[in-house]
Amino acid sequence: MKNKTILIFDDDSNILEVCSIILSDAGYDVRISETSHDIIEKVSELTPDVILMDNWIPDIGGIEATRLLKKHPEFGKIPVIYISANNDIHTLAENAGADAYLAKPFDIADLEETVERMLAKTAE
Repeated sequence: MKNKTILIFDDDSNILEVCSIILSDAGYDVRISETSHDIIEKVSELTPDVILMDNWIPDIGGIEATRLLKKHPEFGKIPVIYISANNDIHTLAENAGADAYLAKPFDIADLEETVERMLAKTAE
């Protein structure tokens, strides 16, 4: 699954750094954003293959950002992996329309496996 772009929306610089290192080492092109107000513009510019979306991303928040993306005719099929430390992450991800979710803190293997599963899903 080389040459795939992962776009991460998170305001936590530590999460961005760790995820960037892990996913870059796995062979992905990783891009990051600390805000979500311009999600459509960023996705249009970068055309990611998978998006990791934090629930507490500043400006419009993860739920609204994911909903905007999923309603977009061009970008609605891009898999979104919702990430949050909230206990009810399953419900948050479902309400947002995300394709998968990871509870923070997550295991490196779980991150890699979830990204790979979402990329495989888009290849079908």
